[in-house]
Amino acid sequence: MEQKTPAPVNTRRRYDSSGRRERARQTRDQITGIAKEMFLADGYAGTTVAAIAAAAHVSVETIYKGFGGKPGLVRAIIDKGLAGEGPVPAEQRSDHIRDTEPDPRKILAAAGAFTAEIAPRVAPIFLLARDAAVGDPEIAATLEEISAARHERMTVNARGLAKAGHLRPGLPVEQAADIAWAYSSPELYELLVLRRGWTPEQYGQFIAQALTAALLPAPRA
Repeated sequence: MEQKTPAPVNTRRRYDSSGRRERARQTRDQITGIAKEMFLADGYAGTTVAAIAAAAHVSVETIYKGFGGKPGLVRAIIDKGLAGEGPVPAEQRSDHIRDTEPDPRKILAAAGAFTAEIAPRVAPIFLLARDAAVGDPEIAATLEEISAARHERMTVNARGLAKAGHLRPGLPVEQAADIAWAYSSPELYELLVLRRGWTPEQYGQFIAQALTAALLPAPRA
């Protein structure tokens, strides 16, 4: 029986597919970066999708197809900011510390550091969109979804602390999550950093100290 020669592997197609994905990622990053700059400079209501498209050298249809309009752009900007710095997303780095570090004070110190890393990237655009949400039900709904997702994240963290036996006795997971949600809020960043002039590092250290005092058992005398 004649043996069939295996069909050659189409490495070019695989390479081209990877290249297209990378170009799409770069275009998306370019659009969100320009949108963030324009939102912060001109306001949410004062920035149009057409203006963002022109500055990014893409069509209006590209933005609507990729983001669904200005609320979707805000969500994408915040999602990008939540990833933090470097190749490993902040959420993954936080999860690793929470799940492997035996000292709860070090876990909460890391939480403060992550807050200092992420808040400057996320809070200004959230606060700007929050002000616009007063007269825009669509962006209001988007921000509510983002806040709910942050609360769920804090709930996961509180459950992790409870499972490891770190939470202060008598403190329910739900209340611990609420406390962490409040301390990680854009509104607190606004008060301390934007209005009172704290550095992000000072803010992060305060968050770590406040969470330690609120969530963990008091140190023994």
